[in-house]
Amino acid sequence: MRVVLVRLSALGDIVHTWPLACALAASESPLHLSWVVEEPLKTLVEGHPAVDSVFSARTGRWRRRPLAAATRSEVAALKTRMRELQPDLAIDPQGTSKSAMVVRWTGAEHRIGLARPWRRERLAGLAYTDTVRGAKGQAHVVATNLAMVAAVGTVIPELSPPDGSWLLDRVGDRAPSGDWSSPYAVVLPGAGGAHKVLAASTIAEVARGLAADGLEVVVGWGPGEESRATAVVEAAGNGVYIAPPTDLGELAALLGGAALVLGGDTGPVHLAASFGSPTLAVFLASDWRRNGPLGNRTAIVSGAADAPASPSGTARTRPRREVSSAEILESARGLLAR
Repeated sequence: MRVVLVRLSALGDIVHTWPLACALAASESPLHLSWVVEEPLKTLVEGHPAVDSVFSARTGRWRRRPLAAATRSEVAALKTRMRELQPDLAIDPQGTSKSAMVVRWTGAEHRIGLARPWRRERLAGLAYTDTVRGAKGQAHVVATNLAMVAAVGTVIPELSPPDGSWLLDRVGDRAPSGDWSSPYAVVLPGAGGAHKVLAASTIAEVARGLAADGLEVVVGWGPGEESRATAVVEAAGNGVYIAPPTDLGELAALLGGAALVLGGDTGPVHLAASFGSPTLAVFLASDWRRNGPLGNRTAIVSGAADAPASPSGTARTRPRREVSSAEILESARGLLAR
């Protein structure tokens, strides 16, 4: 059986889809598994032990310039490659209009998505020939992803943390160098939305406390976050350093070598947890029960209200209380002591 898995983005969501890829590859019926992913995130899929081939997309650019010659050429090339594969089944755990569009392009006879309310966007259902129900209650998104193995007739496995060891093996020698030394902590001041971001002053206080405990502290940053990271470093003082610009492989190596990784509900936090790095996530306005990092070396500080105990296509909820730097430091020290 030829199966196409469509999970285009984002970083944390791709990490949370790795267990589904492993479960599909472990099914009793032999299958060839392809994965469609956004080009900038291809590092998170290429070389995965469960994935046989990778297709890359640039849906953001295609939507911005739908009539451009480059767009038409790239879309046509992707469609051709997938039609040449002749997939029997396409699976879409993302549940958005852009992922559903790609599912249609696969040409697969059977196209499976999540049922509502597990699916994020209602209109995505128009691309599917059938839907499956996700995990019951306010379960973790990994459990809902794993429920999609029902599409190949496999018994749904128990919830398991994403395992990123394969990626760390590939990029472990690419960690960026700087003025810091080991042991070091990585602090991540950015996130995918403003509602997930801690105040820079709070992050600086936490970084200062970790430095006082004897850890070098590296402030990591992604596109559009450099000025914020610089402000944290300047406010924190001695023993706190800004990371150089990194690509995804270099970031992974930096996280994999850390004695502690600390951040909000953001993709690199989930990546660090998959490596087994001690990881502390601070949730301000999203439900940690659904989207928290998994693994026995993780901890969570939540200032968010618990979402209703029912399935949902999103983890977003409302803020419940402020989270202090003292609380974060206490949790970080407890995690390190473990």
